Amino acid sequence: MGLEKFANIKRIFGGAESSDAERQDLFKEALLLTLSRASSSDVNIRPVEVTTVQKIMQSVAGAQVSAADVRVAAGSELYESAPLDRYLAAVGRKLNPSERAKIVQCLADLIKSDSRVSPKEIDFFNWVVSALGATAAESVGLLDEG
Repeated sequence: MGLEKFANIKRIFGGAESSDAERQDLFKEALLLTLSRASSSDVNIRPVEVTTVQKIMQSVAGAQVSAADVRVAAGSELYESAPLDRYLAAVGRKLNPSERAKIVQCLADLIKSDSRVSPKEIDFFNWVVSALGATAAESVGLLDEG
């Protein structure tokens, strides 16, 4: 699929501007990065979480990702050059409120997918919302339609 290389996130993190098409790819990369990392936030990547990431990526972003893509993104070398919160902060400034809200909503769906929510997953969720710069309203899907 190629998203797991996170080229747009790296470019944006470096200060580059993006076109609408590049912003759409940035959204897909941020979604994959966030969901994949969340699947390992409680240290144990469950098969149901990998499947859920794949389903979300297909339904929300129209992107096919393999189980290997999810696992690679969960442990991406991207984290070696900067912490995830710095990447998400840079990305969050480039995304529109509905894209930030969609990432947060998909993250909540993933966390609930294995029928249990751990304290580490709750901490990760709150951390992602903060890093993205999402508002409380965005985190529950309340968006200004005007």
